[in-house]
Amino acid sequence: MSTGNRAGSPKRDAGTDRDRMFPRLTPEQMDRLASHGRTRAFSAGEVLIEAGAPIERFYAVTKGAVEIVRPMSTGEERVVVHGAREFIGDVHTLSGRRSIVRARARTDGTAIELPRENLLTLIQIDSELSAILMRAFILRRVALMASGRGDVVLVGSSHSTGTLRLKEFLARNGYPYSYLDLDRDPEAQHVVDRFQVAPESIPIVLCPGDNVLMNPSNSELAECLGLNEAVDGRKIRDVVVVGAGPAGLAAAVYAASEGLDTLVVETTAPGGQAGSSSKIENYLGFPTGVSGNELAARAYLQAQKFGAEIMIARGAVSLSCALRPYAIELEGGGQLHTHAIVIATGARYRRPPIPNLERFEGAGIYYGATYIESQICGADEVVIVGGGNSAGQAAVFLSQASRHVHVLVRGAGLAESMSRYLIRRIEESPTITLHPFTEIVGLEGDAQLERVTWRSRQTGETEVLPIRHVFLMTGAVPNTAWLDGCLVTDANGFIKAGTDLTPEELAHANWPLKRPPFHLETSLPGVFAVGDVRAGNVKRVASAVGEGSVSVSLVHRFLAE
Repeated sequence: MSTGNRAGSPKRDAGTDRDRMFPRLTPEQMDRLASHGRTRAFSAGEVLIEAGAPIERFYAVTKGAVEIVRPMSTGEERVVVHGAREFIGDVHTLSGRRSIVRARARTDGTAIELPRENLLTLIQIDSELSAILMRAFILRRVALMASGRGDVVLVGSSHSTGTLRLKEFLARNGYPYSYLDLDRDPEAQHVVDRFQVAPESIPIVLCPGDNVLMNPSNSELAECLGLNEAVDGRKIRDVVVVGAGPAGLAAAVYAASEGLDTLVVETTAPGGQAGSSSKIENYLGFPTGVSGNELAARAYLQAQKFGAEIMIARGAVSLSCALRPYAIELEGGGQLHTHAIVIATGARYRRPPIPNLERFEGAGIYYGATYIESQICGADEVVIVGGGNSAGQAAVFLSQASRHVHVLVRGAGLAESMSRYLIRRIEESPTITLHPFTEIVGLEGDAQLERVTWRSRQTGETEVLPIRHVFLMTGAVPNTAWLDGCLVTDANGFIKAGTDLTPEELAHANWPLKRPPFHLETSLPGVFAVGDVRAGNVKRVASAVGEGSVSVSLVHRFLAE
């Protein structure tokens, strides 16, 4: 590049993130790129990558200049200009998803062109270029996310359940978007009036290409954005990983890196329940802590780097137990066929029997404490129900901005269920109060939660407080309904595997092999259960990651039989 024109990019000091975001390769590095592709000429004004089109090629400029622009309703916004020895692309280059920017030649010139498959091969075998390219791809996407601008416009309200759901879906899938708040932004009302949107249709999403969605489901939005277009559903995979929490992502990384044809199916977004954790401080290798979303995002990109495909917002609804290869039925139609399966669907927080609970979900009742929820709560008082690590992390995180945080537990305290470092922070915080032997018995409000009633389980006394935000982090219910009796489970629905399966259970399940199930293998050969969905699991992120990685060695053994 020549560089003087990096319009729209964050202002950084030389040698910091700006140079890592837009690095200039050495001649020797360019030669290594060229060995995996070809040199092609371009003319001024020629579009190399079109916004909204799947990314099939990677380009490194050798002569001339290419500008990156973001199409807007009012025209174009220039992001950056790439010159000689600079490259084009971000994280969508790895997956082949639609580009959110346009790459257009400013001058005549030449570039090294690599098919996307060749780029993935290069990244896997050239550690130096892999580090440069991956770091730049990630930083560019982070900058776009932080800008609060994208080719998607979400119009909604902080009092809308659908708005919160879609904001979380876009954020956790790393998709930049612009947000217009009906409660604060006059322009938002103009958009609603223009499309004559009824209140029950809020939120609305303006997709690229002038597509307008009224309160869409996650799968409808994913389809509008083309998140799954690059996935070929007709192939028979070596392994399909169902669920993209820590266990599923670990399985995907190891399976793809070891040469298995790997597909991940995820109902919402990478990270699972751990993805909503504000900060995990006892995960090995992160002494200052890491947010669940950040950990998931890194693992997500790592899986794609090694060639794993990831299908978003297409949950599994059933498993055809008797077929070989296995067939997984998908939400919205379609099947996936695979020789082996790793089930990593995790668990969800239990919904306590509180009157009006469903009415206020997303409008005062939340099941995760991320940056999005913290912005909604602001300085208000909040209630957290639960005594596990997730509840403790949420309490510490929300106490940084909230006026006061109330932690409610049904038992005597936290010692049996929470890590000691979190207990100490809660005890020492002047803005966190622990309420033992306490449970919520009432929720009141109109469109938004306005009042909470809780009761002492010791005295029976109740108290009504004007609190508008409650975080429920209690118990765990396994996401196994889609299996519909295909696998042996325990009394609570968690999948039994390995030595936990008794001879009687295996006989009843018609186990067909002479050998017993491998560790983590279920009552179906070649189907493995890892992480929170498995009976007897240890509820720690590190344990889930370990099980996901171990399962791949067992998949290899099964496929070799």
